[in-house]
Amino acid sequence: MKKSYIKEQKAKLAKGHIDRRQFITAAIAAGVALPSAMTMATDVLAATPKSGGHLRQGFGHGSTTDSLDPGTHENGFMQNFVYSYTNNLTEVDNHGNLVPELAEEIGASDDAKTWTFKLRKGVEFHNGKSLTAEDVITSFNFHRGEDSKSAGKGLISSVENIKADGDHTVVFELSSGNADFPFLASDYHLVIMPTKDGKMDFQAGVGTGPYKLDKFEPGVRANFTKNPNYFKEGRAHFDTIETLSLLDTTARQNAIMNGDVDVIDRVDPKTVHLLARVPTISILETTGTQHYTFPMRVDASPFDNYDLRMAIKLGIKRQELVDKILLGHGSIGNDHPISVSNQYHASELEQREYDPDKARAHLKKAGMEGATVQLSSSDAAFAGAVDAALLIKASVEAIGLNVEIVREPKDGYWSNVWNKKPWCACYWGGRPTEDWMFSSAYTADTEWNDTAWKTSDAAKKFNQVALQARSELDPAKRRVMYAECQALIRDDGGAIVPMWANHIHGVSKKVAHDEAVAGNWQNDGNKNTERWWFA
Repeated sequence: MKKSYIKEQKAKLAKGHIDRRQFITAAIAAGVALPSAMTMATDVLAATPKSGGHLRQGFGHGSTTDSLDPGTHENGFMQNFVYSYTNNLTEVDNHGNLVPELAEEIGASDDAKTWTFKLRKGVEFHNGKSLTAEDVITSFNFHRGEDSKSAGKGLISSVENIKADGDHTVVFELSSGNADFPFLASDYHLVIMPTKDGKMDFQAGVGTGPYKLDKFEPGVRANFTKNPNYFKEGRAHFDTIETLSLLDTTARQNAIMNGDVDVIDRVDPKTVHLLARVPTISILETTGTQHYTFPMRVDASPFDNYDLRMAIKLGIKRQELVDKILLGHGSIGNDHPISVSNQYHASELEQREYDPDKARAHLKKAGMEGATVQLSSSDAAFAGAVDAALLIKASVEAIGLNVEIVREPKDGYWSNVWNKKPWCACYWGGRPTEDWMFSSAYTADTEWNDTAWKTSDAAKKFNQVALQARSELDPAKRRVMYAECQALIRDDGGAIVPMWANHIHGVSKKVAHDEAVAGNWQNDGNKNTERWWFA
């Protein structure tokens, strides 16, 4: 009886039906000691979203080459940016579950080849235009065009036709079944923007999202104001938001220590213990699908040589990277991009370990003993990326391969180095499903295939099996197929995935959030602008 009464009073306090003093009085009357009653009240109020305030964020991402074109977004700044003012048909919530967003109902045919999305009615863009099926169709078609260079193109390559069934229903017809298609619809490239003259109008910077875009300086900052007509109840609590690109790790950390920002991401594992000592800051660490990689492009010499790739893979001391770069804030990787948190992670695959004897044998077979290769790196890729490259240099030089480290500029790294230079440092936030991850970075039709792994027999086999798995509705059969896909990437591809990294944030104690925080990307799945609030 006492527990139910206290629970009822907590609910009243959270909803504002009683104030703090009334709650404490009621709790004491129920036999709760004063200190406990005060703590209860504090905890309830801290967990209750409040409106107002100016949120300042400092992110270790951003580039002067960034643009409003969602097909070009390729870093965490732009993902958080686009989610702040737009929405998707679906979203992954802070518990990792897929939920409808602009759609209110999702249906599929028995073979998962036809998907129907019923849209919410009454949703408006920031310019006052009502959301219709046409906006969804033009937004998706923007990425589907034959000449499209969008990074989202590969995700929806199986879409053969999109049609409207009235103003608020959209039907997608796929060339083959895809059980994960609603997950793909939540990707940050596939946001919905208004139609203008029969095409998606991204230049206006207008969406249906929690905030209106006021100002965007690529590689510098973005400013937003709360959308008073946001369709989600209990979301978008801040009045205004300022997001800053702070690529330098020390500058980012100093900014939150000095109170110049309220949130930073990509805290350096080397200094996280120092930041934790600051009384005004909390450390928020989440685990998920983020992994640090060193892709070798198999279409560029000398990485088109299988034995060279294997020599390097076997010549890397993975545990050393986890210990010295992540300082324990992560785990070793196995040269494929599927996390243990994914449904079909192939735990039965033997973990690749440092094996200098086998590495030397492959290097000799490649005819590259004593040769020199270049590895491009920058801490724009991840905190400690240059140090990680130096560790790789030392470990593979022990097997007889010389590595020249090319220290690349931070600004423009994602446009000028990644997906262009033959071997470089990279990070991936990962994806909640296997097909989503493969479609983003490994299938032959994606612009983000940063290893250019497409033409070998193993690559062709991978693309075939991945396509079959996409339409397979039997979980047991999908597990076998996805295990094969992981093995093919691991044993033939150009991907070096030596470590899985936790997301580490520094957050002002003035900032509050739900107990559950998403780990599919940093910053609460990069949805923190609509999910968090000031306590």
